[in-house]
This record gives sequence, structure tokens and C-alpha cells, in this order.
Amino acid sequence: MTFNNTIALFFAASMWQFAAAQKVDSTYAEKLGYPKGARVLILHVDDAGMSYDSNEGAINSITKGVATSVSVMMPCPWVPGFIHYMKAHPGMDAGLHLTLTSEWGDYRWGPLAGKTNVPGLVDTEGAMWSNVADVVAHASADEVDKEIRAQLERARIMGFEPTHLDSHMGTLFASPEFLKRYIGLGIENHIPVMLPGGADVLIQAEMNAPAEQIEQLRALGKMTWAAGLPVLDDLHNVSYDWKIPEAISGDDKKLQAFKTAKYIEAIKSLQPGVTMMIMHSTATTDMFPHISGSGAVRRGDMLAMMDPVFKKALQDEGIILTTWRELKVKRDKVK
Repeated sequence: MTFNNTIALFFAASMWQFAAAQKVDSTYAEKLGYPKGARVLILHVDDAGMSYDSNEGAINSITKGVATSVSVMMPCPWVPGFIHYMKAHPGMDAGLHLTLTSEWGDYRWGPLAGKTNVPGLVDTEGAMWSNVADVVAHASADEVDKEIRAQLERARIMGFEPTHLDSHMGTLFASPEFLKRYIGLGIENHIPVMLPGGADVLIQAEMNAPAEQIEQLRALGKMTWAAGLPVLDDLHNVSYDWKIPEAISGDDKKLQAFKTAKYIEAIKSLQPGVTMMIMHSTATTDMFPHISGSGAVRRGDMLAMMDPVFKKALQDEGIILTTWRELKVKRDKVK
């Protein structure tokens, strides 16, 4: 289940009562000090730590390309490799991709809090559930809270202080109580949380969401901003769904051209404000098909981020690239 589906599930099931948001008069980008009308973008790579290929793809996209941020799946087996790289190359904008699912058939992981402490997060194989619906059906908010805290604790034990928090497969947006714990963890630790709480033009179109859902997001955004954390104006999260023509999936040049064109089209659709654009850059090897059938989609993301054509398009469109670390610094200066 995608983020868009799970956030829709949250709104459908929510018993929370949010005050109706007022008309959006200024963007969060402006509140952070960016010029009026500026289009500010975080080019964000999900799934570091999931595999060796995922690590290499994220590193390539940031060091050899234009991606600006990444988040790490702490329960996964290749986390040490990525964190060791970060320690040897300080300054990378890296957060926690808080993980409550284990979606691949033959390549799986379990909760860091321990199976006996969070039994509702564990399936019959002893791994996390493979889909969001089962997490919602079986896990309590207290179990979710224990697990996301365990993931933050492991990061800190390893000497990794995350620049932000976000949610793998959008699971933390699938229940109002899960979402409360997610935002609460960020506020408690003064760590920014991925939350689109501004005009939300892109995500409203992606979700086909009614106005009241967007008003609820904006109300959450106001609450998060008031707690001292930066807030996104919008979220672009459809790149994983761009279908790769089978004829080009094994041709890097054609795959790069296809994905670059899609990303250029996407940045032209950006509205004023701070937007996070999600991708899954992966330097696929012969091993990756044994993990997932999504190799072409993920490899295409990496190739697009490394494409000089895309870099030039960002410049031509006047896009301001940023990181979660920079947003946090700017928010701390706002009274």
C-alpha cells in the first residue's frame, strides 16, 4: 500500500476533530525566510540500509547527482554499511525511514524492540507484517511507539543523529493513534517530521482528496509548526508508480532518459513552497531481483538524479534545493 492510500485510510478512519484550516496566505517556505513565490525542493531518497544496492544508489544520487536527502530503514541488514559510510563522509542529510512493514517475500526483517515486546507487529514468520493493513489490524499504538523509539535509539547508539523522521510505506499515517505517536516523537526530540501541511496541491491531486482532508493536513501542519518544527508545503510521491516500458528496462541510457523526462515534468508542476519529492534510487546488481521486482524503477531514479540534463532543468526552472537540516536551522531562527 502506498503513502497516498494509507494517508487516505487515516482520514477515513480518524476520530480526531481538527479545526478547519484558514486560507493559506503564505507558504512555509516564506515563513522560513525564502523569497515569496520560491519553489524549494528536497530531493529525497528512501530505503537506505535495506540492501547493499540501496545504499550505493542513495550514495550515488547524493554524491554524484542532485539528490539532497536520504532516510534509513533501521531494522534492515545493510544499516551498518550505510552508517559507517556516513561517519566517514560527514554532513549527509539523513533521517529515519521509520519501518513497521517487511514487504518482500524472501528478504525480511523483524522489529528492533523485540518480538515479545511488540507481538502485534510480527507475522507468522516472525518478521514484520508485509502490508500496512495488517499492521493497523494487529498492532497497538503502544507497540508502534515502542518500535519507532527503538529505531531512534539504535540510530543514536550507532552515533547517527537523524535530521528528520518519515514513514516507510506511509504506515504511520494509516491510523490516527500511530500518527499521534509519530508526530509526538518528533516534537519530543525536536526532530523534524515529514508532514505535508501547506497548500498541498500535488498531494491533493495524487490522493484525489476532498477539501476537508487537506484542511485536516493543514491543521496538523499548524500544530507541528507551533511546536517548533518545519513543515512541508507539499509532497510529491508518485515516482514509484511511473511504469517503465519493458523494452527499455534493461537499457541504462533509455531508462535514464525516460526517468529524467518524468522528473523534469514533475518539477515543472511544483507550486511555491517547500516540497519533498520521494524516490528510491538503487544501484541494482544481479542480486537485487532476488529481493524485489522493482529494480528498473529504482535504478531509473538513480540514473535520473545523476543526469546533467536533470540538473540543468532544475537550474532553468529556478528550483532552490534544500535539506531537512537546513529547514531545521531556519525554523530554529523563526520566533
